[in-house]
Amino acid sequence: MSLIEPENLSLPDDWKIAAIGDVYDFTKKPRGLKLSEYPFIPFIPMEYVPLGKVCIHDFDSKPSAEISSGTYVEKGDFLLAKITPSFENGKQGIVAIDHDFAYATTEVIPIKAKPNLSDKMYLFYLLLNSEIRHELAGKMEGSTGRQRLGKNVLSAKKIPLPPTDEQTKIVAVLSAIQQAVELQENLINNTQELKKALMQKLFTEGLCGEPQKETEIGLVPESWSVNSIGNFCDVKSGGTPSRNENTYWENGKIPWVKTGEIDYCIITETEEHITESGLKNSSAMLFPKGTLLMAMYGQGITRGKVAFLGIEAATNQACAAIFPKTEIEIEILFLYYYFEWQYQRIRNLSHGANQKNLSATIIKSFEIAYPQVAEQNEIAAIFKSIDRKIQFHTNKKQLLTELFNTMLHKLMTAEIRVNELDLTELEQTLAN
Repeated sequence: MSLIEPENLSLPDDWKIAAIGDVYDFTKKPRGLKLSEYPFIPFIPMEYVPLGKVCIHDFDSKPSAEISSGTYVEKGDFLLAKITPSFENGKQGIVAIDHDFAYATTEVIPIKAKPNLSDKMYLFYLLLNSEIRHELAGKMEGSTGRQRLGKNVLSAKKIPLPPTDEQTKIVAVLSAIQQAVELQENLINNTQELKKALMQKLFTEGLCGEPQKETEIGLVPESWSVNSIGNFCDVKSGGTPSRNENTYWENGKIPWVKTGEIDYCIITETEEHITESGLKNSSAMLFPKGTLLMAMYGQGITRGKVAFLGIEAATNQACAAIFPKTEIEIEILFLYYYFEWQYQRIRNLSHGANQKNLSATIIKSFEIAYPQVAEQNEIAAIFKSIDRKIQFHTNKKQLLTELFNTMLHKLMTAEIRVNELDLTELEQTLAN
């Protein structure tokens, strides 16, 4: 059952199919409002319209004389981003500021419910449905990269509409799940901040509370050594078999890693595979499970990230494979977390006229500070424990998001009625 064509749904007798514009209003600036009477006006730019959350709490305070354009919105309005890619990504929120009205970016549509006909949160959640988003995105107009959803298109969109009391009950169920999702997101963010703070502390102060010494890379514990990667690690790179030779790629069984797959993770599968022939007839190399990889090239934030191989795999030439030597004892997991901490410093070493890249030479010259192996292992274990906690909350958030999407679809197509739900069981699910 699809929400795109509500006419084809088997809806209860007390439900109806209505155009959004018939049951919701688009907020308009009231006649006679004089901005000059207000010294400052709250202004909501697109960056404050949330993604994956409900409320808009933040705003900029602008002198009224500077408000030359914008969208008039009122407290409690549902703001829907209308420009690409913000609309497709799901940016939307409820104005929850301590002011009766505000101005927002021109790239939003402010919506409010019509009394006794609709609940604004019902539409808020309905428009999070991926099918409806995709349908409306296909009707956006404008030049490439600046396409917008027309208010007339949104207004004409037909939706299934239960009685207002059932809308409110559906909203209550979805809001409970959404709050649980947001709780997990907050726990993830808080744990990531804790990890960041601990990295700064442990990699500069260590675990033993010893005095620090000044080095070429900053303050480090007195007993720690400072050395460049090349003195205790080998750094190798892979290669790409010719794309013109099908026998190098077709039915390939050897996992082949690209930089986009290196993202502070354990790589257990890859998008592409190469054949034995492709491996032998290129500069690609087969690296063992447990190899530490670093992205040397990559647009955006990719360059400088690291990951572990959870499988035996080859890589392209943009990936560096890092192997500790035996002469100096360095734990690979300690090195992984040190690289994560030094992500920005590593990126700053990149060079290139058009696109800045790292190289094996740059990585080998990169200096790090490290303690004895026992302390390396203790530090790595702390961060591994934190990562497990982050992964736990990430997994729970994903399960709750899947539950939200399933319940949204089933409740809004009347496949499940609210009065059929075991709310006690749902509450227990959200609490666990």
